[in-house]
Amino acid sequence: MEKIRTAIGLMSGTSMDGIDVALLRTDGRAVVERGPSLGVPYEPAFRDRLKLALEQAKIITRREHRPGELASIERELTLRNAIAVREFLAANALAASAIDVIGFHGQTVLHRPDEALTVQIGDGALLARETGIPVAYDLRANDMVHGGQGAPLVPVYHAALAANVAHAALPVCFVNIGGISNLTYVGADGIIVGYDSGPGNTLIDQWVETHAGVPFDQGGMIASEGRVIDDLADRYLSSPFFTAEKRRSLDRNDFPPPSGSDAELADGARTLAHVAAASIIKSAGHLPVMPTLYIICGGGRLNRVLMQDLKDLAQRRGAEVIAAEEAGFNGDSMEAEAWAYLAVRSLDGLPLTFPGTTGVRTPVSGGVVVKP
Repeated sequence: MEKIRTAIGLMSGTSMDGIDVALLRTDGRAVVERGPSLGVPYEPAFRDRLKLALEQAKIITRREHRPGELASIERELTLRNAIAVREFLAANALAASAIDVIGFHGQTVLHRPDEALTVQIGDGALLARETGIPVAYDLRANDMVHGGQGAPLVPVYHAALAANVAHAALPVCFVNIGGISNLTYVGADGIIVGYDSGPGNTLIDQWVETHAGVPFDQGGMIASEGRVIDDLADRYLSSPFFTAEKRRSLDRNDFPPPSGSDAELADGARTLAHVAAASIIKSAGHLPVMPTLYIICGGGRLNRVLMQDLKDLAQRRGAEVIAAEEAGFNGDSMEAEAWAYLAVRSLDGLPLTFPGTTGVRTPVSGGVVVKP
């Protein structure tokens, strides 16, 4: 019998809205026992620091470089993750000694898969010292060394969850609508296919922050007052990204936001919600079989306009769309859970990525493990 470990996953995604913390007991294979979770939001001042990090990272040519203020931002980010871990442990009456490993994502500040370059700031050694718990981090780099795109890494966890989907038989498609959306197809024959599917929340967030001074369109309230501008939507949906034979992972800057002259506030939000939904269905055309069930996680599932568009578009193809909660999962913590799962697999040298998920030449493990 494989060893079951207790792991904490830490995720800060492309939406840059905060840190998700989740507990998992797992053998890194079929055993998955989901535990409590916690969301720790960033205040606006630190989100501005992360935006600065994105700008300053643009000149990086070697992944260990930390130009400008990146080193200090990396330290600040790491210490915030350490505080989040301590808060989580205290809230759940857990001792650090009860945790075998932390899976630490850090914050992606640069992702250029065509150049085999990806940078996630986050000091794993510092986090281990601050928490007193071993840390597995830098989980994407080895995939790129072996010809992969460095993303997505979550599919192997989705495949483990798929065995527990009572709603319908396989195949099933998990969709994470974060800053960038990605999907995972789990077939009845065990095949796993995963890739980024297009812009998710990032374009909407950038639009409403610039034109309304709010960080995101809560519940799709702004979008609900607008209309889809077809020309603007087509500008995004006609991107070669959707028709290219090779699936590639995306950086948050690959789809730039509209200009202020393209739309009024509500119409822009409404159009970008439609783009996020349509991107998923359009990209699903590259799967082995069009799914009949989509399980949606990530912050985008809370945008009711986006979700209604997604349901309408999927229904035209004979498919159903449900939120993660309807399948018995937690749509907020799934990626953090995945990082806990990946950390355990990293400890055991198990593959994190596969040819069907990142394009890597052969299944490979990865990550750096540091002890306190």
